[in-house]
Amino acid sequence: MTEREMLQRLTDIEEIKQLKARYFRTLDTKDWDGFGQVFSTDAHLEVPEGEVSEHGRAAIVASVSGVLVGARTVHHGHMPEIEITGPDTARGIWAMCDYVEFPLGADGRRIGLQGYGHYTEEYVREEGAWRIVHLHLSRLRIDGLGS
Repeated sequence: MTEREMLQRLTDIEEIKQLKARYFRTLDTKDWDGFGQVFSTDAHLEVPEGEVSEHGRAAIVASVSGVLVGARTVHHGHMPEIEITGPDTARGIWAMCDYVEFPLGADGRRIGLQGYGHYTEEYVREEGAWRIVHLHLSRLRIDGLGS
């Protein structure tokens, strides 16, 4: 690998890390326009335990924003494993933890979860920017907030 190719690879990896940081920030701040921009136009999102499978940027934003109405969330991603697979493609795995708390139930109980697992993703460079083209969230553990 030439020095120029190595520099491009490192630059691409850093841009993908920043993309994922925007994903977490825009999700937790409910910046739905910004959240949509982290996805390619034909993206696919899968969250099997929630039986979620959405295709397309608009459908993903509509689904996620609808589920999180009134919720407070905190998402963290750690230890990225990013592989550049082509000039405009890449894939990655991120360890994650999330906290999702919905409004209190009718009986006053807390509703929500703390989850731990992994994001497995594919990326594409679209319109000059890296975007998520496929996101699969698998949680290894889920702790409920209700008591």
